[in-house]
Amino acid sequence: MQPTLSEMAVEVLTTADGRAKTALSRRHAAAWFAARESGALPEIGTATPPLRPARPDAPALLSPRDVPRRRPGTPEGRIALLHAVAHIELNAVDLHWDIIARFAHVKMPPGYYDDWVKAADEESKHFNLMCDCLEAAGSHYGALPAHAGMWRAAEDTAEDFMGRLAVVPMVLEARGLDVTPGMIEVFRRAGAVDAVTALETIYAEEVGHVAYGSKWFHFLCGRHDMDPKEVFHGLVRKYFHGALKPPFNDEKRAEAGLPLDFYWPLAEETPAKAP
Repeated sequence: MQPTLSEMAVEVLTTADGRAKTALSRRHAAAWFAARESGALPEIGTATPPLRPARPDAPALLSPRDVPRRRPGTPEGRIALLHAVAHIELNAVDLHWDIIARFAHVKMPPGYYDDWVKAADEESKHFNLMCDCLEAAGSHYGALPAHAGMWRAAEDTAEDFMGRLAVVPMVLEARGLDVTPGMIEVFRRAGAVDAVTALETIYAEEVGHVAYGSKWFHFLCGRHDMDPKEVFHGLVRKYFHGALKPPFNDEKRAEAGLPLDFYWPLAEETPAKAP
């Protein structure tokens, strides 16, 4: 019997190895889109996702303050940067499958599932691109410690669909639009052509993932006759534990459906650090 989309999502979430997880993710995405192209809408179903996804034994997960900082101008620093991006992308694979399974009880249009399956497929590709770059540099995913807080937003919003959309794609992934151009420049200066190409692919496709978050967040606000900006501000204040820090990539954020008045007021609320 063909598994439901929710069952596919849980299968990905409960696969530990990064390469195996992303291979399974891409197979499930291909099966979903093959069915959609034939005119079918596969069953969404229901399944119980784990509170935390399966993870490989390495990398060691540390508190953000304990992750060693390395200068990006050195080969070791560039490897650390690639490793950090690989870790982010692996978490993103799980986040996109999790939002499908965890909120499958909420009736959504078919396009909602198309968007998040596509996003999960692209994040799987991104993880493998970063792993390829690491291996070309003589390293691998798991060789360095990584950030343990990546899944916190998912746990905090496990019971709040709109909170998940607000915090994950519209805050965390939007931050990627701000910082990726600088990373691309680091590798361009180093003459790392493959890393530049991989990061440019990630940068282009992440705009779409932020846009999916904005689109479906606005859809739910419309369904419940709520003001999107006010709801977004309330949810970010409730669930986001960091600070929204400029500079922002206003152009790419706008392309993804994030107006200035969504995030700038939140940045201005952040207390300035003492000199």
